[in-house]
Amino acid sequence: MNLTRALGSVGGLTLASRVLGLVRDSLFARFIGASFASDAFLIAFRLPNMFRALFAEGAFSAAFIPMFNRKMAEDEEGSLVKGVSFAEDALSVLLPILIVMTIVMELAAYPVTWALSGGFNGVSPAEFEFAVELSRITFPYLLLISLVSLLGGILNSLHKFWVNAAAPILLNATLIAALLFFHANDPLGTARNQAIAVTVSGALQLLWLVLACRSSGVKLRLRLPRLNPDVKKLLSLIWPAAAGAGAVQINLVISTALAASLLPEGSVSYIYYADRLNQLPLGLIGIGLGTVLLPTISRQLGKGLETEAMETQNRGMELALFFTLPATVALIVCGVPIISALFQHGKFTSADTLATAGALAAFSVGLPAYILVKVLTPGFYARSDTKTPVRFATISIAINLILNLAFIVPLKHLGPPLATALASCVNVVLLYLTLKKRGHFIADLRLRHRAVRLLGAALIMGVAMYFLDDLFTPYTTGASLTRWVAMFILVGTGGLVYAVACFLLRAYRLADLRALLRRTPV
Repeated sequence: MNLTRALGSVGGLTLASRVLGLVRDSLFARFIGASFASDAFLIAFRLPNMFRALFAEGAFSAAFIPMFNRKMAEDEEGSLVKGVSFAEDALSVLLPILIVMTIVMELAAYPVTWALSGGFNGVSPAEFEFAVELSRITFPYLLLISLVSLLGGILNSLHKFWVNAAAPILLNATLIAALLFFHANDPLGTARNQAIAVTVSGALQLLWLVLACRSSGVKLRLRLPRLNPDVKKLLSLIWPAAAGAGAVQINLVISTALAASLLPEGSVSYIYYADRLNQLPLGLIGIGLGTVLLPTISRQLGKGLETEAMETQNRGMELALFFTLPATVALIVCGVPIISALFQHGKFTSADTLATAGALAAFSVGLPAYILVKVLTPGFYARSDTKTPVRFATISIAINLILNLAFIVPLKHLGPPLATALASCVNVVLLYLTLKKRGHFIADLRLRHRAVRLLGAALIMGVAMYFLDDLFTPYTTGASLTRWVAMFILVGTGGLVYAVACFLLRAYRLADLRALLRRTPV
């Protein structure tokens, strides 16, 4: 397996999912706009979405995959049998916990919704009850997506990365179908249908993973709960990993709650739309790299290949910077034309575009940090250290809360995204310095040289896009086809300028690209 090829497989499907996500958000903006209905749905969707990020893309994978790989390595003849037995033990304990948790969340929907929204800045009791109703509809998604993460961890360990990466496509496709075929005449009815679609998509994702596991020879049986030593160890690793992997998500929950309680109507929606665009490169690069690096480094360390593991992480860091730096610059410089092309129609106004672009620029300051966390944490998780990242995540969350309180009044809806970005920067610095101190990660000469040159190429691209911005903006508010074509030409031009700048600054050569695509064993 080659790191670039594996990332391409995961990233390509993630790209398809994120493009569908943008289509979904564009339709959502058209039918619901930035209003109380959109704020209520986004609050109801925040907790299930956070669990998806924590478990499907973070904690469960961090704890489960290294243990599953070690089980398969114990006996070459029966490796899959031992791995499946361990997965069944994990399922026997996790399923009752998830069922009880879902029931508790349903019963506590009112206080949970209030905690996530801060009471929506004094809305009427009827409106708040509507928000609680949406939360109750979406809570079963928590159970479904957690089971999806268990099956996805098995498939990732078997190098079936693409199957798990394709699952979020079902989420976006279901929400799009609900918007197109089941939108109501009023925004509140459409928001309710979206909440129903969230839970339906969870059931579809679970069915997809069950069928994929069966086709790979993995059939999990339901057992009575068995709290054996392996399951105890798994549980002891999951909870700190959840906090460590979820620092960004927890920071977003804090930011959303403060925005809902202290800022005017629509502020939650501005932050949401900005975060959706910010999540595009994070999903393509960060989640893809994290998905591939964890089982790869775990396998290398299991064989005692410390040097190879460090080489893998250096190349992962290099790929992260190669994609992340231009994305950061583009989202800061060209936020207005991109947002206007995607969202400015129907109930989403030009004022909403400007407000969302400001939030996007604030989020994008921390984009490299969000992605580098995904590259650095496998260095801890592959060594079964889930406690160190949680200490740093706790510090990050505390800093985010302090900065939120400091920024939210003077900067309004720009404050929470900027606080989240700066807190994530602190997190990644702590992770990097600790790995370096332990000797588990040392940036090699190639990475250091290329990082500086890639930054230079990204800045050159940013200058070019700054002067192209005004030229393309009128077209990004035209007819639907015109706006999308204009946006893709703008982004494509920026990508071309970046590629040329990379070669001019010798950040990459043709021989390097051929080497990246060459299949090499890990």
